Amino acid sequence: MYFRAVEYIVLSIPLFFLLMGVELAWSAWTGRHVYRLNDFIANLGCGIGSQVVGAFTKALVFSAYLWTYDHARILTLPSTALTWIVAFLLVDLLYYWFHRLSHEVNFLWAAHIVHHQSEEYNLSVALRQSWWQGLFSWWFYVPLAALGIHPLVIVTVGAFNTLYQFWIHTKAIDRLGPLEAVFNTPSHHRVHHGSDPKYIDRNHAGTLIIWDKLFGTFQLEEEEPVYGITTPLDSWDPVKANFHYWGDLFALARRSSGLDKIRVFLKPPGWRPDALGGYEGPRQKDRVTYRKFDTAVPSAVRTHVAVQFLLLLVVTTFFLFQQAKLDVWMQWAVAALIIWWVMDLGLLLEGRRWAAASEAVRGAVFVALLIPPVLPDLRWVAVLLLTGMAGWSLWLWSRKNASLRP
Repeated sequence: MYFRAVEYIVLSIPLFFLLMGVELAWSAWTGRHVYRLNDFIANLGCGIGSQVVGAFTKALVFSAYLWTYDHARILTLPSTALTWIVAFLLVDLLYYWFHRLSHEVNFLWAAHIVHHQSEEYNLSVALRQSWWQGLFSWWFYVPLAALGIHPLVIVTVGAFNTLYQFWIHTKAIDRLGPLEAVFNTPSHHRVHHGSDPKYIDRNHAGTLIIWDKLFGTFQLEEEEPVYGITTPLDSWDPVKANFHYWGDLFALARRSSGLDKIRVFLKPPGWRPDALGGYEGPRQKDRVTYRKFDTAVPSAVRTHVAVQFLLLLVVTTFFLFQQAKLDVWMQWAVAALIIWWVMDLGLLLEGRRWAAASEAVRGAVFVALLIPPVLPDLRWVAVLLLTGMAGWSLWLWSRKNASLRP
């Protein structure tokens, strides 16, 4: 039953794409142009990786809740409407504190920063999730199991709390009148994604904005925010997106001395030891000179990425729903292939020449790994696909007019 609760998010994916299609149509109708292919692929690549990593951790998380409920609970709450309401309020409150601390503590920020890297603001940004955040968030909710709330209730309410936050990642909806006083809305959440100093670390709510108003972190949307993080990622690679800030923290720790090596991970973003210059606060980006990160690649590369992305969605869906039926080695192999895949697509969109060679190898691994076990009578198809993918990748590599980077 736990997996049914968690799969609410996976089962909602068709609805996500439908709503993104509606938002794209609104974008074209109004001339707002809120979508870019490279940003969209990068956002979804991060989300795909998050689901793949979560597939290996969800059972462990539920086991922790269940053990606490079975061995350490101090109450036993009945399965009533009142219990579900209490669970909703407590999950939402604990989400607020986890989210707030994820902006105020460096090692938590390293696991959350991915969600804020996009310089666009659209529904695909809701799916841009860190691969590691789930490893740090679950223990915030363990006390609920100790209070006697059944783990199934915790994960179900948590899933719907996450689902609620999808629709607020849009520019298509303006203010919502009286609802703004109680609920988190697109206007409130646009503030949260702003890199402007006055918007940073504001509006951490999940469903109810009342927590921000109660604890002093509320900010009304005034001018439209400049979206993204204070130092842009400047990459479409989901692997870099998930590791780069960890690298920054460890590099800073190596340069620090004594207890500062530990403080690096516990202090807020921007903190540095006095010996290394002290705290460096966020600066307002110049709205006149500021330009979003972008790259230009040939239409052939964009077409290849789009086709491969659709195939990747099929393979990822297969993995998420059939994981339990696969051998353990196959689970890890397919997961690694998917991560490799999203990295390649990002690097191709950056115009990296060597990414085409990586694509050729990745395509060979894909054909060898998946087609023989799934379709053993079509091995000749595997050979044809391998030959075609290798030839296509080499042709992409040979496109010198693309201003491809090394």
